[in-house]
Formats: sequence, structure tokens, C-alpha cells
Amino acid sequence: MSLFAPDLLRAALVRAVVMLRPDILWKNPVMFVVEVGTVLSFVYTAYKVIAPGSTMATLGYLIALDVWLLLTVLFANFAEALAEARGKAQADALRKTRQESPAQRLRVSDTARVPAGTLAAWLREPRSFIDEVPSTRLKPGDLVIVEAGQVIPGDGEIVEGVASVDESAITGESAPVVRESGGDRSGVTGGTRVLSDAILVRVTAAPGESFLDRMIALVEGAARQRTPNEIALSLVLSAFTLIFLIVVVALWPMAAHAEEYMKGFVGATELKSLGTDVPTLVALLVCLIPTTIGALLAAIGIAGMDRALRANLIAKSGKAVEVAGDVDTLLLDKTGTITLGNRRATRFVPLGSLAATEVGLLAALSSAADETPEGKSIVELQRRTSTALAAVPPSGARFIAFTAQTRMSGVDLPDGRVIRKGASDAVIKYVKAQNGVIPPHTDEQVNSFASQGMTPLLIAEGNAIVGLVVLEDILKPGIKERFERLRKMGIRTVMVTGDNPLTAKSIAEQAGVDDYIAEATPEAKLAYIRKEQAGGRLVAMMGDGTNDAPALAQADLGVAMNSGTQAAKEAGNMVDLDSDPTKLIEVVEIGKQLLMTRGALTTFSIANDLAKYFAIVPALFAGTLPWLKAIDVMNLTSPTSAILSAVIFNAIIIPLLIPIALRGVTYRPVGADALLRRNLLIWGLGGVVIPFVGIKLIDMLLAVSGMA
Repeated sequence: MSLFAPDLLRAALVRAVVMLRPDILWKNPVMFVVEVGTVLSFVYTAYKVIAPGSTMATLGYLIALDVWLLLTVLFANFAEALAEARGKAQADALRKTRQESPAQRLRVSDTARVPAGTLAAWLREPRSFIDEVPSTRLKPGDLVIVEAGQVIPGDGEIVEGVASVDESAITGESAPVVRESGGDRSGVTGGTRVLSDAILVRVTAAPGESFLDRMIALVEGAARQRTPNEIALSLVLSAFTLIFLIVVVALWPMAAHAEEYMKGFVGATELKSLGTDVPTLVALLVCLIPTTIGALLAAIGIAGMDRALRANLIAKSGKAVEVAGDVDTLLLDKTGTITLGNRRATRFVPLGSLAATEVGLLAALSSAADETPEGKSIVELQRRTSTALAAVPPSGARFIAFTAQTRMSGVDLPDGRVIRKGASDAVIKYVKAQNGVIPPHTDEQVNSFASQGMTPLLIAEGNAIVGLVVLEDILKPGIKERFERLRKMGIRTVMVTGDNPLTAKSIAEQAGVDDYIAEATPEAKLAYIRKEQAGGRLVAMMGDGTNDAPALAQADLGVAMNSGTQAAKEAGNMVDLDSDPTKLIEVVEIGKQLLMTRGALTTFSIANDLAKYFAIVPALFAGTLPWLKAIDVMNLTSPTSAILSAVIFNAIIIPLLIPIALRGVTYRPVGADALLRRNLLIWGLGGVVIPFVGIKLIDMLLAVSGMA
């Protein structure tokens, strides 16, 4: 979307005029004071028009001041209105994707417990126990069937089935994604379309509360709240405005008294009315107070939210985007973030009397009901390496699901055999509890694979360890360079993995992270975050599973995957619609760009004011305080030209800075010291030099036109 598209400009101009209403503008104290001053200036000018003795030169000067004071307020409103217009245009585009679709809702009495095989039963007997209802009538907990070609009627979680889903309506990415029950990629978004197969979905969002609805409300500004830093800066700007307001108001009786006093001296130079007329005092106030950053502050915040949304990130508040720029520590999952994706089984290694094919059969039997990618890869490897033995659990087998606490899964067979598969320390502990014997060299084998960055899982039958299966990861290309960029920004990176310490250490060294959490449990993640926060650091983490929810809620910035569980999405304060684990790095960059833009324009605004002082103060008071001529370094044509030039520059600099406020200052991964030096050198020095040049050029143009 072009920044200055004609439709956006028209909408912003209309909105800028509407925002002149005091009940809207009072939320921006700096510009509200400018508006009140402008109204007083217009009243004073109107009085001078009808009062006798007013010259055309005086009236021309007063009217010009009034016009440029009004334009100052309009330009400030236009900056915020343009940012809002971009959001509304994006909201309109999202609305086109939202549609009321029919939903095939199951008639089940207890939606909290889904009967096994519900999906298959419905597919065998179509329409036997469903109601077709509009998607707007769905409630959280309802179960719906969605088949190929149909639109998913609401946000939810897949409870049965696997399907290819087109999420381009939400993410803009045309490539379909796979969503399946079990694991951490079970979440689906309303408005997306199923391309193949069928899924049974439990609705998790009420009508009007879906992610699409929240995105629309957010980009329209309805859900935007000012961030703590933005509020703090607004208070500082308001304090400056109040101080200068008191000073300027006090100047009126002082200037009037000085004029009367000087008239009593023979030969005294006749004083002009500068300092005793309202428009000039208002012009002085406008040039003294920080109008530039006051005009652009809201636009900067809105634009930061807009950049997050364009990156397919839903922030529950503006604070989340802002906190991203202050983060000190990043917790990153190894799988999918640091490595290419899901680990895959590559070999079966016997540790006792069994052959490798027999170890593979036991591993596959224990993984038959394992819906995780790792479990599926074990079954696939066994099928490829052993054609004679089929890993088909007999009827009556009881499967033991993997949990973050036990870190094991397995199966209890009807013939009494008990098979377990899991992390080495968990399986060893389990076997010892069964009074079993650990084969010699088990630790050496485990450590050997782990030291090479592989993940060995032990296989136990009964109370005996019979072998292990090796899972391997591959680092993402360029990941080490990305971590180096974060290090230059002063951010520590921490890898979170369920691997044993040796494997974790090996991969951490290869990837170049600063620290790692091995054999991570929900409690371990939570404890690490609390330890970092106790040290005064801000912590960000990304997660997608229910077991990530406590840590996501505890972290200062919790980014949940849209494909993840509802618990994770509720716990986090930001949701990544792309479900891209590497997005956390972009989140930090978006936050830092917001802070850099606000800091740069604040520095520029304050430096701007310094230059305007040298233009307007000597011109205003040189008549009563002749020594001020010594600091009249700009040597402007006349006092009225100096004041008018400063006001004109103060007005036109606002629209000139709008593109920077909306697009953001160019981001560079540098530390705080380097960033401060850059701000002072570029924006500070530039903020002093540019007004000197600009005001002098305007003064020269006024002189040429005869208005000086």
C-alpha cells in the first residue's frame, strides 16, 4: 500500500479537519494548546480588522500568522489521520476475506469429550448427526466437520484428522500448510480454507472475537491503547508546554509595561506591538513548545502497530510491540527455529542381545500412537529398514502418551510386554525403578551420539534397556549470523530444548547461542525466565504448546504460534499468524525500530526548538533588550519576518517528517551507546542545522515577495 495513495490522502484530509474538534484534540495536550492559541489569535485578528487605525502591513502579518498556526494543527492531525487511514484500508481488505459460511455442527451432548472415530463415522454416514448452521451461531466448545473445499467457520483446534489448509486470506502466504490433531500444530483460523481431507474442529472463539475480528479492530485503532513509554513522553511534553505557557502569558503585561516605560524617554526608538499582540505571543509559544514530536507521537505509535500487522503479528496491545524493542533475553526453541524442523530418526542401535531390526520394531510399536513428527519418523524408518516385521499394535494395546513431565511414551501390549521410549535419563530412571539392569557402555553410547549434536532416545522392554534410536537435527542456514546480529544489539539468546545436556551443548556451540536449557520442562522454562527477570532483564519467548503457556504468560513478551494450542495463544501477548518460529527475531527488530524512530524524532524536535529560539527571541525582544542583538546570528530581514519564518518552518517540518514517522527510521543492529551517538550526530545536529537553513530561506522568500 503506497504511503501517499490518493484514497488515503483524501480520507486523511477529511479526518484531519474532523479532529479539530476539541473533544478529540484534547487527547494530544501539545496540539490542543496550539489550537486554543490559534482560536485566540483569530479572535484578535478579527478585532484588528474592524478596529480603526490598523494598517494593511499589520493585518497581513497577523492573518499570515493565523493561517500558519491553523496549518500547524492541521498538519499534526493529518499525520495521525494518515496513519489511521492506512490501518482502515487494511481493515477493509480484511473485511472482504471475512464471510459468513455454513458450519456442519455435530449434535453431541458432551463436547468436552469427543468420541473416538467421530470423524470417520460421520464420513461413513453423511448428515446422520449434524446441524448446518451459520458460522455466526457457533459457540466455544461446538464441534464442526470441515471437508475439502470448505471454509473453516471459526477459530478452533483440530481434535481429529489432518488436512492441508490455505491460510492466504489471513497471512498472505499462498503455500498451503498442514494442520493436524495432536501436537502443537492443531490450531486453525476462521476464514481459512481446507484444501484436502477432512477435520473435526472444536471452536474456541465466540462470534466477533476471532483473530480476524481482532485484527480488524486493531488496525482500525479501536483496540489501540497508548503504551507506557508513549504516555510518559506525553506527560513530559505536557509539562514543557505548561511551563512555556506560563512564561509566555507572563510576557504580555511585561511587554506592555516596557512599551509604556520606553515612551517616556526622549529620543527612544518607537516600539512596535511585537510582544503585546496575541498572535505574536501565540507564535512564540508554538515555537517554544515541542510541537514537532507532539504532532508525530501518535502517528509513530500507530505506524509501529501497522508494521507488526504487516508482518502478520497480532499484538494484544501496543505495549507488546514496544517491549519487543527493550528485550534483553530471547528464549528460542531449538526445533524449527535454530534447526530446520522436526528431528528425524536415522538409525536403530542395539545395546543388548537383540538385533537392530528387533530394536526398530519395539521402537515403532512404542511410537505407533505417537502423533509427534519424531514419533512418525521412527515408524517410517522401521518400515523402510524392515519389510518382514510390521509394527502393527495388536488389538487391546494400551498406549502411553508422551508428557513433558515423564519425557517418555510407550505401549502396554495384551501379552504383558511393556515397551517404553524416551529421553536417556528418564528411561534409565524408569528401568532402575523396575529393578532392571543398565547395559554396560550405555552412557558412553548416549554421550557419543549426543556430543555430535544428535538426540539418542533409549528403548526399554520391561525392565531392560534393549537399544536406542538416533534423531538428528540440521541447523538453519545463516542462523549463526543472525545470533551475532542480536549479540551486537546487546541481546542474549537462549536455546530451549528437551535434548540431554551433551546434545544441547553441541548444538548451542554450532549455532552460536549464549546459553541453553537442556531437558527443558515447563517448570525449567518458568524458573529460567523468573531468574532473568529477577536480574532486571526483559525476557521474550515463543511457544506453541499447552506446556509453553506458563512461560509465555510469565515472559515480558510472549509470542504464540497461530497454529498452536488455544492455551498458548491466550497466554501470549502477541500471536504470529505465520506460525514461523524465527519471527521472534523480526519482532525484536520491529520493536527496536519503533523506539529508534520515536527517539530520533524526539531528538530532532528538541534540537529544532534550539534553532527557533535564535530566530524568534532576538527579534521579539531586541527593542526592549538591545543586547539581544549580539545573539541574532541569523540576521533576519525584520522582526515580523523572523517570527513568521519560524512559524512557517515549524508548520511545514511536520508533513516533511510524516514519511519518516510512518516508515520508521532505518534499523541497524547496534548497541545503545552507538545508537545514542548516531541520534545526536544525525538527528541532533541535523535538528539544529536544518532550521537555521530553512528559516533563513523562508525569510529570504518573504523579503523577495515584500512580506518581510
